[in-house]
Amino acid sequence: MDLILLSAGAAKGLVEALRTAFHDETGVGITGTFGAVGTIREQFLANPACDVLILTEAMLADLAQRGDIVAGSIAPLGRVHTGIAVRSGQPHPAIADRAALRASLAAAKALYCPDPERATAGIHFVKVLRELGLWPEVAPRLRSYPSGAVAMGELASTPEPGLVGCTQITEIRYTPGVELVGPLPAEFELATVYSAAVGSRARHPELARRLVDMLAGPTAARLRQAGGFSPIRR
Repeated sequence: MDLILLSAGAAKGLVEALRTAFHDETGVGITGTFGAVGTIREQFLANPACDVLILTEAMLADLAQRGDIVAGSIAPLGRVHTGIAVRSGQPHPAIADRAALRASLAAAKALYCPDPERATAGIHFVKVLRELGLWPEVAPRLRSYPSGAVAMGELASTPEPGLVGCTQITEIRYTPGVELVGPLPAEFELATVYSAAVGSRARHPELARRLVDMLAGPTAARLRQAGGFSPIRR
């Protein structure tokens, strides 16, 4: 038996890191689908009989109001920043401030990012490019993919030099073959809180709650931080 989990790509590394421990504790596996938050939300609404849902805090609050998830089950995983990446071993571009970031993005031969219409980081990255006045220039060089994890995987496997990626730091750290340059400068910072919750039509609600507790609980705190989730300070 497996639990059905639908999740924003930002949490893929955390889920995978805990998969074995959850199975050892419960004897239950996890069938996970990961992607852009907009896509995952659409999949959930089309077929809400999933056990655990991981989305942004705001999205889960909305779904709780609709009665689609168990409101009392929502548990925050942490805050995830958006950052810049390069293929492992490549020089790190300067991104410390507006001028440095603009010059580095303008010089990139291609820009890798998640879906600019459905993914949190993809939407934000295009906004940053517009604010920097770069969009008309770099739009033809934008290479977008269904999720940040896919975008980083493609960046890792492309031998062409001078490539730059932008997605959530959790997806950068989870992907072999890419390196985190750093978060976007403060002026362009995007920090998104992700949470996990039990679906109101979960097939196995008690086991689903145990998985949410494991993902968000104190025993996984180091895994969350190592993977790019920052503790939430309200």
